[in-house]
Amino acid sequence: MFIPVMSSRDHTHAHDHLRGRRASADPRLTRSLTIALGITLVLLLGEGIGGWLANSLSLLADAGHVLTDAAALGLSLFVTWLARQPGTSGKTYGYLRWEILAALFNAATLLLISGWIVVEAVMRFRHPEPVVGTLMLSVAVAGLVGNAVAASVLHGSHTHNLNVRAAYLHVWGDLLASAGTVVAAIVVKYVGWVGADPAASLFTTLLIVVGAWRLLRESVDVLLEAAPPHIAIDEVRGCITGVDGAESVHDLHVWTLTSGVVAMSAHVIVREPDRHQDVLERSLERLQHMGIHHVTLQLERSKIDDCELHLHP
Repeated sequence: MFIPVMSSRDHTHAHDHLRGRRASADPRLTRSLTIALGITLVLLLGEGIGGWLANSLSLLADAGHVLTDAAALGLSLFVTWLARQPGTSGKTYGYLRWEILAALFNAATLLLISGWIVVEAVMRFRHPEPVVGTLMLSVAVAGLVGNAVAASVLHGSHTHNLNVRAAYLHVWGDLLASAGTVVAAIVVKYVGWVGADPAASLFTTLLIVVGAWRLLRESVDVLLEAAPPHIAIDEVRGCITGVDGAESVHDLHVWTLTSGVVAMSAHVIVREPDRHQDVLERSLERLQHMGIHHVTLQLERSKIDDCELHLHP
């Protein structure tokens, strides 16, 4: 026999927290993202056209990296708006996981682009092509300045929002890539070694692949409902059993709904019915301190062995 106990106050708080973490109420944050996105789109257009006209593979690779910045910034703005949209009877969590689907698609596309850049760079090493060094240097310097401005716009805001933090790291990665392209342009213009161009493109591609692979892996983990890497299951179990009256925990699951939003469910053995509400409230309080704010606990007087056999064959 089991007695499920619900606390509507805590359940409502969890839903409010779920939506509140995804929707920024600070207009300065939205303005910073919009300005940084505008700068990034201008850089994307300039480096794309400049790389094509200068026949510079490193500029084209840098443009590909700028594309990841634009995607990250645009995604942050989009999710801020989308998270404010109410859920429906068919989508009780709303539209939060669109962020994960978009990240998965973005990461897969970037890996394909990176593969093309590597193949092209190898071909350039085997068969060097002329590069317009002056144009390459001018565009590269403009990209370096633009990325520095975008990073300064986001500086200070990135510590308050997970999406902005990711976008900020993207911009810093492109800032480093732009610096490498500037060095390559100087070598091409003043030394005459055109091999510096594909070498710089490989450096930029390495930055793209590292970020894209991490993004792909994290997206797949979220879609597979894997436990977040920063939360240990044994610590969660100990957090609950540390409450006076909670005897044991079983069927414990912890997963990520979307970036920064962790959920969990568990069955807890509490043999004394009059202690159920106290155990529930204390457990919720402890779990919130661990960063788990969407919690579903089923309290039982004795373990039910047959109710979840279909999940654990």
